[in-house]
Amino acid sequence: MAKLMAFLILLFVLALIDLYVYQAIITVSKDFTSGWKLVIRHGFWIFTAITFGAILWYAYGDPYKYGSQLRNMVLTGIFMVYFSKLFGVLFVLIDDIQRGIRWATAFFQRGSEAHSTGETIPRSEFLAKAAVITATIPFAAMTYGIISGAHDYRIRRRTIYLPNLPKSFDGIRIGQLSDIHSGSFFSKTAVQGGVEMFLKEKPDLIFFTGDLVNNQTSEVKDYVPVFSKLKAPLGVYSVTGNHDYGDYVSWSSPEAKQKNFVDLLRAHKEMGFDLLMNENRTLEESGDKLAILGIENWGAGRFAKYGKLDQAHAQTDEAAVKLLLSHDPSHWDAQVRQDYADIDVMFAGHTHGFQFGVEIGGFKWSPSQYVYKQWADLYQEGSQYLYVNRGFGYIGYPGRVGIPPELTIIELKRA
Repeated sequence: MAKLMAFLILLFVLALIDLYVYQAIITVSKDFTSGWKLVIRHGFWIFTAITFGAILWYAYGDPYKYGSQLRNMVLTGIFMVYFSKLFGVLFVLIDDIQRGIRWATAFFQRGSEAHSTGETIPRSEFLAKAAVITATIPFAAMTYGIISGAHDYRIRRRTIYLPNLPKSFDGIRIGQLSDIHSGSFFSKTAVQGGVEMFLKEKPDLIFFTGDLVNNQTSEVKDYVPVFSKLKAPLGVYSVTGNHDYGDYVSWSSPEAKQKNFVDLLRAHKEMGFDLLMNENRTLEESGDKLAILGIENWGAGRFAKYGKLDQAHAQTDEAAVKLLLSHDPSHWDAQVRQDYADIDVMFAGHTHGFQFGVEIGGFKWSPSQYVYKQWADLYQEGSQYLYVNRGFGYIGYPGRVGIPPELTIIELKRA
């Protein structure tokens, strides 16, 4: 009963938003021909009815019946519609405030006689047009982010100078990708294009820093052949992210959840990834050693702490340089910098750059920065470095606006 009441309240609030935005539609279309008035005004309510139908289907139908992709697209569409309308509501509200002020001024200047005549103050056509335009912009931007931004892969290159880097590894090129989230993909061809773009860079070794799937290992089944193409002379190394454990799904039993995770480990192996579960590997060249450490997900705050850095760090003293793969960048400040000063570079992902933001030249902004101190690109504290990859895939909103998917090439050089 409580769930039904909450749902009815939600529908009531959304209906109020629609009624409010419709006031702007009426004002904007008042001088149109009767035919266009009919199309625009009726079209608004037809579109609204379709959206309400989608909400009812999502709440009381079977959104998983036709696959998680359709469910995600429907949920995204609902969000886009009402998120955009909220911008329009703001301008209609401004219009009502200024109308209220004008009405009150006229009332007190001319007395109640003017009020009793029933004269009304018309809406501002300028603000009504602003409301419609403002509501259209975010919807158009998010639509473009799905059509074009979701798979607009970008190569980002950075050079890190390390004074302790052995000559044998001077100039080594590391390719990093993160947050594949295979359950969200809607274009296998585009994903294949991203992989091919990455391979053209010919990195010496490749790091994958977690979140292969959204919730269930079955999501990656069709993409195992695609990501199996990722090869590098010195190997492909991977770790798990918070979404890889199935923690956000209601499983039929603990055994079902455990089987899902075992299947995930097998998927890494089938793709040729060397999955590091709180362990390390040593690369040796001409007597010089470089250690690659990898841990299970470890995140500050509410995220699960499966990682055991002490185990991954064990027996790496002989390595001149230590590189850590850890999915969540909050791990760097919370533990790595505090207790492991000999870890030279940490590679992370997780944030996706919020899949929304602005990056122009050296300036970058995203809502992600209000949650994570380090959310994208290269960071340095003392002699330690952290690189946060913006992610290869996406989750929730199936697109990206201003923060394109990333393929990273990092070159290590002797300082």
